[in-house]
Amino acid sequence: MPSKSPPVARFDRAAFASPRYDAQVADHGDALLEALTLVAPGTPLRHGLDRVLQASRGALVVIGDTPEVFAICTGGFILDAEFTPQRFSELAKMDGAIVLTSDMTRIARANVHLMPRASIPTSETGTRHRTAERIARSLDLPVVTVSEALATITVYRGAARHVLQHPGRLIDRAAQAIAAAERFKSRFDLALALLSTLEVEDTVSVNDVVAVLQPGEMVVRFADEIEGYLVELGEDGRLIRLQIEELGAGVEEALRLVALDYVVARAESRTGGSGSGAGAGASASGAARGALGQPSANGDTPGRDIGRDNGRDERAAALRARADAALALLHGLGHEELLGRTAVATVLGFDPAPGVLDVAVEARGYRLLHRLPRVSEAIIEGIVERFITLPQLMQASLADLEKVGGVGEAKARSVRDGLSRMVEASILERYE
Repeated sequence: MPSKSPPVARFDRAAFASPRYDAQVADHGDALLEALTLVAPGTPLRHGLDRVLQASRGALVVIGDTPEVFAICTGGFILDAEFTPQRFSELAKMDGAIVLTSDMTRIARANVHLMPRASIPTSETGTRHRTAERIARSLDLPVVTVSEALATITVYRGAARHVLQHPGRLIDRAAQAIAAAERFKSRFDLALALLSTLEVEDTVSVNDVVAVLQPGEMVVRFADEIEGYLVELGEDGRLIRLQIEELGAGVEEALRLVALDYVVARAESRTGGSGSGAGAGASASGAARGALGQPSANGDTPGRDIGRDNGRDERAAALRARADAALALLHGLGHEELLGRTAVATVLGFDPAPGVLDVAVEARGYRLLHRLPRVSEAIIEGIVERFITLPQLMQASLADLEKVGGVGEAKARSVRDGLSRMVEASILERYE
């Protein structure tokens, strides 16, 4: 059903210390990524470096005219001249290094001899590259080298280094990644539509939830990988950026809402043993009940343990934190682990027991409620707090909905009618 959804807070992956997906440029630290933007195609410095490569010459460039840099400089010329690619390439004909200002608008010095401490470790062998790595490690400044023999440009920052790839090769790799991401996006859309149908029919299993998380996470990973290529491509990657932004639009929000619907609310539910047979099924079922706030086998109500006495806002915040932590764990899975459906179910808090994928679960209703027009986050939280599960919400009357804080007769009727239309659409899709 086409509608506008209220804005959803974007999941902040940086808040969790999970390892990033193994993807070339995207794995570099923020400092090196920032340095790569300085030499991306279209920048004045890249024009100058390309001119040096075309002339089959080498160069050593330090970006930053700090006192620490001048302390290791000897010889050369003090210029303080405006930076231009032509002037830069002419100065590179001399054997010494070039020092640029931090904003790269001026050439501070040229043909200087740099003498960093020899005790600084380096993995390079050539004189120019050894000097560059030692300066980058000791002063934490961007340093760029052009290899005359290999015709390559290398960027150093701190302990990280990156050899720039030819733009054509990067574009080819980005195109391959986009093609793969499109296939996973198609799977994601189909799985998400099926999940909506199963939710209104109250026939969702853990396997159906995992079927959404797996392709959605792959789309996010490919987007991260392509983002790394775009940093290095600069203006040459603007069309690729438009493609991946359109392809990934809404995926992370959908994953977050799915996690909110199905994440197990109790931290201790994650610690269940692997088990076997009926015991394993009971353990997984108990985890599902914990996620939904329903009574477990021993009669308690685990979902209500989240801030029982701290009010609705505290419970909602705790649940959002659990969902964000689950997504961080999902992002930290290795490629082979992500292919394992039980491993994906585990990040939501279900016990890794045989048969866990067949356990029936019920959504809290966050995702479908966000599809309704003009329904605020506060009202959604109030509805979920009151009805606990989507099936109970589906059976609620107008009078029941009006008991939710902030929901009047008109809003209750709007919510009720919207959910009814989803049910009707589900029936039509099922029998088309």
